[in-house]
Amino acid sequence: MQEIKCPNCGKVFSVDDSGYAAILKQVHDREFEKELSRREEEFRAEKESAVELAVTKAEARKDRRIAELIGELETVKDRTKGELQLALAARDLKLSEKDGEISKLKGQLELGRSRVESAVKEAVQGSEKRILELQSELELEKSKRQLNEKTLREAHSAELRRKDEEIAYYKDFKARQSTKMVGESLEQHCETEFNRLRPTAFRNAYFEKDNDARSGSKGDFIYREAAPDGTEFISIMFEMKNEMDETATKHKNEDFFKELDRDRREKKCEYAVLVSLLEADSELYNGGIVDVSHRYEKMYVIRPQFFIPLITILRNAALNSLAYKQELAKVRNQNIDVTNFENSLIDFQGKFSTNYRIAKDHFEKAIDEIDKTIDHLQKVKEELLGSERQLRLANDKAQDLSIKKLTRGNPTMQAKFAELEKNK
Repeated sequence: MQEIKCPNCGKVFSVDDSGYAAILKQVHDREFEKELSRREEEFRAEKESAVELAVTKAEARKDRRIAELIGELETVKDRTKGELQLALAARDLKLSEKDGEISKLKGQLELGRSRVESAVKEAVQGSEKRILELQSELELEKSKRQLNEKTLREAHSAELRRKDEEIAYYKDFKARQSTKMVGESLEQHCETEFNRLRPTAFRNAYFEKDNDARSGSKGDFIYREAAPDGTEFISIMFEMKNEMDETATKHKNEDFFKELDRDRREKKCEYAVLVSLLEADSELYNGGIVDVSHRYEKMYVIRPQFFIPLITILRNAALNSLAYKQELAKVRNQNIDVTNFENSLIDFQGKFSTNYRIAKDHFEKAIDEIDKTIDHLQKVKEELLGSERQLRLANDKAQDLSIKKLTRGNPTMQAKFAELEKNK
């Protein structure tokens, strides 16, 4: 138990521990709140005093900063005023200089404008003149092209008609021939070609049918030619082969090589030539003169159109060896050793073969050039046709040309032309 004395009446009270603790707590809480209130009041007073002091200091610093800024502003104001006066003076000087330059440039501009106007006027006049010239040239070129095209068309049509007539003729000719007549027609063709030139080119030549079949075989024609003293300098065994397009069993040129070589040797001819229309699609035989001496000595295969050219080539080459042959015959008649002469003859023959191959190459190149010329003429025709198309387009463009289109997208030129139109 605890005793508590009342401070007012002096009476003593007895309370248990829990009650005593409750009374102490009440007293303590009341004192704590009182102390807390007091301290809060003191803190509030200190805070207000500190705020007032801080405000006073801030206002003092603000006044000092304002005074400093006012001083700096005056300084800057004075300095800026001077610089501004200098800048204004420099500007006035530059403006006066610019006015002079502007006046000068205006003069140059006026001079340039007058030159431009003059150049534009001249250019317009030149363009109009050039347009008229081009139109005239186009009309002239168009007339030439039309004339050339007409000439080419007429020539081409005439050539086509001639080819068609030839094709029709040969088709009809072959249709009316038997197999035997086909072969005979080729022989007759070659004989006719030779006889046409015999009086001028082959006056002293022998060219006749081979009718000697004692050995069981014979060729078609034998060509021989001798010098005035009787020395033979060239001899050729000819065989002509052809067949109808409808023939079931097609022959090849090489089928006749062996028999032709045997005929050449038996008739003691120097060369063997097969004139053939067989293997019509062969690029080899269609190329011209074909040397098959790798198979059979001194043998050639030709198309009919090379019949006379080959005789001419072989004959001219043989004429070069005539002197050797004449000398050889003379020495043999005198029973002199002819070994050196025969060696010379063999050497000549080798050189002749070389010369012949070279001549044949030149001949074939000439044929190729003819073919190329034909191709070139065809290309020229195509180019002329293409030129016509281009000229037509150029003419259309020239007809569609106008001042409006020339000045489209160029306001300066439009203005100049408008001014020219206005001043007319």
